Amino acid sequence: MSVSRALPAVAVGEWRAMLRNQVAVAAGILMLALTLVAIVVSHERVGAVNAERTRFQSTVDAQWANQPDRHPHRVVHYGHYVFRPLSPLAFFDFGVDPFTGSTLFLEGHRQNSANFSDAAQSSVLLRFGQLTPAFVLQVLTPLLIVFLAFGSVARERERGQLRLQIVQGVRGATLLLGKLAAHAGVALLLGAPAFIALVAIAVVHPAVAAEALALLAGYALYLLVWVVAAVLVSASLPRARDALLALVAGWIVTAILLPRVMPDIAAGDVGRPSRIETEVAIHERLAAIGDSHNPDDPYFKAFRARTLAHYGVTRVEDLPVNYSGLLMAEGERMTSALFDEFMRADHTRQSEESAIVHSASVASPLIALRRMSTALSGTNLDSHARFLLEGERYRYAFVQRLNGLHVNVVTPTGAGDERIDKHHWEDTPRFGYAPAPFAEVAARHAWPVFALLGGWLLPLCAIGGWVAKRLERNPA
Repeated sequence: MSVSRALPAVAVGEWRAMLRNQVAVAAGILMLALTLVAIVVSHERVGAVNAERTRFQSTVDAQWANQPDRHPHRVVHYGHYVFRPLSPLAFFDFGVDPFTGSTLFLEGHRQNSANFSDAAQSSVLLRFGQLTPAFVLQVLTPLLIVFLAFGSVARERERGQLRLQIVQGVRGATLLLGKLAAHAGVALLLGAPAFIALVAIAVVHPAVAAEALALLAGYALYLLVWVVAAVLVSASLPRARDALLALVAGWIVTAILLPRVMPDIAAGDVGRPSRIETEVAIHERLAAIGDSHNPDDPYFKAFRARTLAHYGVTRVEDLPVNYSGLLMAEGERMTSALFDEFMRADHTRQSEESAIVHSASVASPLIALRRMSTALSGTNLDSHARFLLEGERYRYAFVQRLNGLHVNVVTPTGAGDERIDKHHWEDTPRFGYAPAPFAEVAARHAWPVFALLGGWLLPLCAIGGWVAKRLERNPA
């Protein structure tokens, strides 16, 4: 029998066998329904969250602009809120977003952490995970592929059908390719609702079209890895039961055990300090570098001397600007540099933890896929760190702008409680958060994962050639 006739015949025969299996059909229908529910629920949730954060941001912006006449330093301590918007693709994979804060309170002399995460405000049920299209495709769909494909070749060997096909002239490679084509088609069908949703997002939101299409390709490649592995295991073991046990064990290790254990191993190896320990370290450093409220502090005594020399006067009272404002600006510069140092050090430790987790991608394609999925969805640690850095940059800019008003607008010899016109608050620039460009995200997280998944497929294909020859020599 020619390859052009045999290969479609094998694929069609496999499809017919699956259609005759009522359990397989019911499981496939349930998986499709589950994916559709995950898409609808996740999309509605992200839309509601974004609408809520937009409303909150508009409210606090209006409250900021409607402040009465005040002294600038009072406005520094009045503070301001900023909220992190979600990417249109956040519905696909929530990533770390439910566990990281989404709101920053910005004020002078202090760097606050992000607050109001879903995990902190929800019941303990959140610990069991949330239903997203990514979770269904990453964990549940491979399990269904295993149950559909474990007997694709092994069951025919047990029934004697495999020997009959080989005797009739069907080559081992043709047989395997037909089985692979059949199950690859089923895998793509199972992922079709999620893939259609990604295409729809790419059409409706062109700004994230590249990310959406990259996600589609990555998940399709991931499912293909599982299909190839399942068919090859079925062809390599003598009994379908053995193939099922081997595949389920592989699924447990790669999809459940390693993704759960590796973060704990990484946390133990890196050892990030707690928030309290970080606060104590910051206060110790602040006490060492100088206190702008202490007139006898060595650093600020030297700062006063430099300031007087700069303006060519001998007394603070003779300065043409408000010296208190200059003190506040200098103190903010020093403390913000320290805050930035500690923040970046913490981000470096988090990156080290992520690198340890990602090192297990060689053994678990799910870990590799999750790295790409959360990055392209804008819900990974890098996206959260970018929000914190952008928020800190904005905080420093608006605090120093207020300190500038303190320096140049408040009367130098005033009593200390002088108010300035409220139009100055209305002129404050609004916070804007821009996600990382696709080229940057793809270079760091997408292309390496594509290469790794391809690295899984290449040896599997090489093994497939060996298995195909083995089938021809020993079909029984």
